Amino acid sequence: MKAVAMKAVSIALACRAFDVSETCYRYSPKLDDENEQIADLLLGLTTAKKTWSFGLWSLYLRNVQRHGWNHKRVYRIYRELELNLRIKPRKRLKREKPDELAVPVAPNEVWSMDFRRP
Repeated sequence: MKAVAMKAVSIALACRAFDVSETCYRYSPKLDDENEQIADLLLGLTTAKKTWSFGLWSLYLRNVQRHGWNHKRVYRIYRELELNLRIKPRKRLKREKPDELAVPVAPNEVWSMDFRRP
C-alpha cells in the first residue's frame, strides 16, 4: 500500500482504513520447484498422450506415478499452460430434400384417407 510507504502510516491503521486484513496484506505466495516439475510432467504428457484430457492426466499422475499433488493445484498449472483441448463441434448431417409430391394424372391413382370424424 502506498499509504504505508509514503505517509509513514502503520500497517494496522492502513489495513483498517482500506478494509483489508493484515494477513492478506502480508501474504506472499510460495513458488515451489514442484510447480515447475508439474508443468514439465504435463508438457511431457501432452506430447505422449495427445487425446487425454485433464481428468486422465491427473489420475495418471496420482495413481501410476504416485505423486500426491492436489488436483486443484495441478489444474491451476494446467490452465496456466493453456493445455485445454478444443472441443470439436459436431458435424451436421446433410439431409437430402424429400421428393416432390406426385400429381395424379387420372382418377384413382392416389389413395388418400380422410381422418375426419363422422
